Amino acid sequence: MSELASKNRPMDTATLTETLKSEATGLGFSLAGVCPAVTPEGATRLREWIDAGYAGQMHYFASRLEAYRHPDGVLAGARSLVMLALDYRTLEPVAPRPGQGRVSRYAWGADYHEVIHRRLDQLVARVGELCPEASARGVVDTAPLLEREFAELAGLGWVGKHTLLINKLRGSWFFLAALILDRDLVYDLPHGTDHCGTCRACIDACPTQAIVEPYLLDGRRCISYLTIELREPIPRELRAGMGEWAFGCDVCQDVCPWNGRAPEATTAEFQPRSEMNPLNLAELFCLDEAAFRARFKQTPLWRPRRRGILRNAAIVLGNQRNEAAIDALARGLADEEPLIRGACAWALGQIGTPVAKGLLAARQAIETDVQVSEEIALALAV
Repeated sequence: MSELASKNRPMDTATLTETLKSEATGLGFSLAGVCPAVTPEGATRLREWIDAGYAGQMHYFASRLEAYRHPDGVLAGARSLVMLALDYRTLEPVAPRPGQGRVSRYAWGADYHEVIHRRLDQLVARVGELCPEASARGVVDTAPLLEREFAELAGLGWVGKHTLLINKLRGSWFFLAALILDRDLVYDLPHGTDHCGTCRACIDACPTQAIVEPYLLDGRRCISYLTIELREPIPRELRAGMGEWAFGCDVCQDVCPWNGRAPEATTAEFQPRSEMNPLNLAELFCLDEAAFRARFKQTPLWRPRRRGILRNAAIVLGNQRNEAAIDALARGLADEEPLIRGACAWALGQIGTPVAKGLLAARQAIETDVQVSEEIALALAV
């Protein structure tokens, strides 16, 4: 056969599958497994989860529910998925001192969406070279795709009681991504065994009791939801449970026995910025919108925006009851954003010194927002 004919001959399914896995490994992905594009069992559970109210303000689940039914809601004609994992465990967290807050490990470095999408773009381009007639799309976690279900189907691990995917060798400190194709591939065997056993570490350790039963998370109580997705004041009964978490939460992963063997990530972009581990909270109140954008625009902390991060910072400072934070909270009490003012009012009430009470009383005299005024009144009553 001539060289030209050989180049034009379609690549066989087995070779294409192994080549894509090899390419993914070469791009730095730590796990790669292949599964068919089917309707996952989790599609029904997702509807039940939404109907139970556990999604809270994450309305994008309900608005795209039909798309979650099958991967062809993401790529027309989808036949196969190459499920991928990328490690992000780096240093161990530094215990915060008063005035500092904890940030979830995944947010210590660059925004993982951008890092992973750059690699997926290369993988999609490679599909075009290997199989020009194929269509492919790479997704991280913004598309309507039940990544954990498909990762389990592709043999990458099992879904633990905390609802995260666990791999026996890598724990759960990794991001999931998918390459979706409209071509058949050779499929891996599903991961058929749950290795959580009788362990309840994640359930018992959750500060807000968000894991209502094994494998079922009430998103409305999860600290990650409260500090990232929620756009309103954090419910009063859950504020103490936030502890020192200013962004996200790692408690259920920190206590998981399988994470004791998780390897250290080698991705340069995920290496932690020193100011994230831990985060200085008081200085955040000196940042206006432009300064906040300049500092956090290329990081995961940009998602809740300035108003959300300063709200979270105030709650942490209130939980710490540190008088040294009064000046920062006083600045936040005068912020133009009501969400920030309300959180600072609560925090000053938790500190409760005469100076803090005086600031609250002075603000109450001029406060125009009803919800903030209620927060101040409750804080003064503490």
